[in-house]
Amino acid sequence: MKKEKISFTESIIILIALLAILGIAVIKFSLSPEVPVLFTVLLLTFWARLRGFSWQDVQDGIKEGIGVAIIPIFIFILIGALIGIWIKAGIIPSIMVLGFHLISGSFFVPSVFIVCSIIGMAIGSGFTTISTVGIALFGIGTSMNINPALVAGAIISGAVFGDKMSPLSDSTNLSSAVAESELFAHIKNVMWSTIPAFIVSLILFWILGNSGHMDLTKIEHTSRILQANFSITWWALIPIILMIFCAWRKIPAIPTLFMNIAVTVIMIFIQSPHESIQSLNNLVMNGFVAKTSDKAVDALLTRGGISSMMATVALIISTLSLGGMLMKFNVIQSAMEPLVKHLKKPGRLITVTILSGICINLFVGEQYLSVILPGRAFKPAFDKIKLSPLALSRVLEDGGSVINYLIPWGVAGSFAASTLGVPVLQFLPFVFFSLLSPIFSILSGITGIGLKWVKEK
Repeated sequence: MKKEKISFTESIIILIALLAILGIAVIKFSLSPEVPVLFTVLLLTFWARLRGFSWQDVQDGIKEGIGVAIIPIFIFILIGALIGIWIKAGIIPSIMVLGFHLISGSFFVPSVFIVCSIIGMAIGSGFTTISTVGIALFGIGTSMNINPALVAGAIISGAVFGDKMSPLSDSTNLSSAVAESELFAHIKNVMWSTIPAFIVSLILFWILGNSGHMDLTKIEHTSRILQANFSITWWALIPIILMIFCAWRKIPAIPTLFMNIAVTVIMIFIQSPHESIQSLNNLVMNGFVAKTSDKAVDALLTRGGISSMMATVALIISTLSLGGMLMKFNVIQSAMEPLVKHLKKPGRLITVTILSGICINLFVGEQYLSVILPGRAFKPAFDKIKLSPLALSRVLEDGGSVINYLIPWGVAGSFAASTLGVPVLQFLPFVFFSLLSPIFSILSGITGIGLKWVKEK
């Protein structure tokens, strides 16, 4: 059968149908997203065959979709291993005990937001921030009887802010590169939307953080449990310092994680010289199993391991397979092309570009593609009306990478949910920074405040 060009109407119908299936399955019926995503892949395959695409086209689309996430998938596997051994070595428990002494109860939630923002900027990775310091802060919040979804929202908001503002961040560098803007000029320019979003988020976290009851007795009890069952020491900060040093030296994530795992394993053998290779292997594979006298602490610190990341990896592979097929069959491109031709005013152009990034996050679930595809599609329109590449690079971040944490079947959203143990739809209303960033970016486009033009130097 001869293939015909996919029309705008047909592409929109396909995308709306797929989104409706995913939304109803995940939101209305509270299903895990893996099976609904695979079902949409099945439906898209049948449609592709009816439209004349070959089985090879289907397979090529799947391979091309998965190809963009090979490195992140490997990083997730290493992070799974790292979480388990960090708990065993007492690193996460030590951070928790230190946090109990340093963080004020009445200012805890905004403190979490600020700390994760600082760590995120230093490391340049939202994933690493969430899976290391984030877990410790989540444990503190749980011990204080604060809404877990609120604490998760503060952790993720801070991690996203730090990732967005760091010159070491992959997504920040990608946005700058796609728009062809200078990196540090891009970071300076994103402040027009980032700083207002940060301030409003901080105020909201302060208001909501003061609304709950904080059980100081439980905090003291949890601290005693941790000190009785783990090695609580300042030496536990060594792996964190190493991670920040590697980020400063611009060492890529994979060797950084391998070095951190090696240092942590050495710490484990120093603490427990008789630790067997078999038990260490089980720890890396299946994570740490806490066995204290407190069930709440056990539930909090029984986590990590390569196997804990497999559900996330399965979701990522299936989601990116769907996204790769949509790209291979030109469904997304056909939906975007007509929009580009009719956008001549900056406010409308910026709004549609941001909405495109959000939609690609919904349809594809991958934050890099939510930056790359709108960047390539809308760059000619930005050039045509003389908007600076800095305007485009800011919009790509505000509508692309920061939104992926809010998508249940997205790479970042599923990672955060599995790492913190809070479903995406529960923490979504509290990830204020990701919710506010596109709003302030659209306001900048409409009002012209902070909007850069080619003629500006």
